[in-house]
Amino acid sequence: MIRVVFNPTARGDKAQQVREQLSQLARSAGGEVALHPTTGPGTAPDIAREAVETGCTVLVAAGGDGTVNEVLNGLATARNGLESTALGILPLGTVNVFAKELGIPSQLEAAWQVIQNGAVRNVDLPFVDSIHAGNPARRYFAQMAGAGMDSVAIGRVRWELKKKAGQLAYLWACVETLGQRQPRVEFEISGTKRVTPLVGIGNGRFYGGRFPAFPKARLDDGLLDVTAVPRVNPLTLLRVLLALQRDRLADCSAAHCFQTSELRLRATDGTPWHVEGDVAGDLPVSIGIRSRALQVVAPPGLKLKG
Repeated sequence: MIRVVFNPTARGDKAQQVREQLSQLARSAGGEVALHPTTGPGTAPDIAREAVETGCTVLVAAGGDGTVNEVLNGLATARNGLESTALGILPLGTVNVFAKELGIPSQLEAAWQVIQNGAVRNVDLPFVDSIHAGNPARRYFAQMAGAGMDSVAIGRVRWELKKKAGQLAYLWACVETLGQRQPRVEFEISGTKRVTPLVGIGNGRFYGGRFPAFPKARLDDGLLDVTAVPRVNPLTLLRVLLALQRDRLADCSAAHCFQTSELRLRATDGTPWHVEGDVAGDLPVSIGIRSRALQVVAPPGLKLKG
């Protein structure tokens, strides 16, 4: 049984058209597909969890990176969810980074063909442990997390601008943060303490679209990939952007790239952290990874880079 959890507002003005397309695809599959619209931010995990616990074998997240993350967390916290159910993706949002990492087409019909004819692959499942409202909390992510200036910028993105300008809204928010006091995120790698205003943690290679911010990352190597930018100013950002465009970040002295199986991020000034472009709280956090714990539906013949 395939269950599709979808964001009914995805793609803005085209939302009704997308909903009709999803309904048509479901009808063409007979009784094997059921649609479950979300009713607002934060509702997808419960919908996904119920779908898994009532016999769903393929759980499809139809929406942007935020919808994928919510559905993933519902699947991962369902009873026997990771053992019984594979995650599928229909990319409908602004960026859809995890879909790009898996090679899933952006066209709805082509992505649906992957759901029907694709192969199930096991990939790593990273997580962030934090304290929320005084209680321990765990948030899973598929593609990336981060802390520092990118999280501050994400918090500044205006919905109206994002709707009109897409990814450019994030770039503008980054420019706006350059004049602010920079965060100081502390972490330790191989016994060496690091302090940086910007750090990203990747499961796959891509960030913000198809920018290879984590050059050595593989989705199934059991490792977190860490990229830190020790100094953030217009010149270093330009150098990093040029390196990303050329896929040469590993050779760029303005960024430091590491691999680890666990990481703890700290700060003393209320610095925010995010998962998949969604600000989730303030530091400190601990980040770990469950090797090949997540089943995903991917195009046949997918080759994981690294």
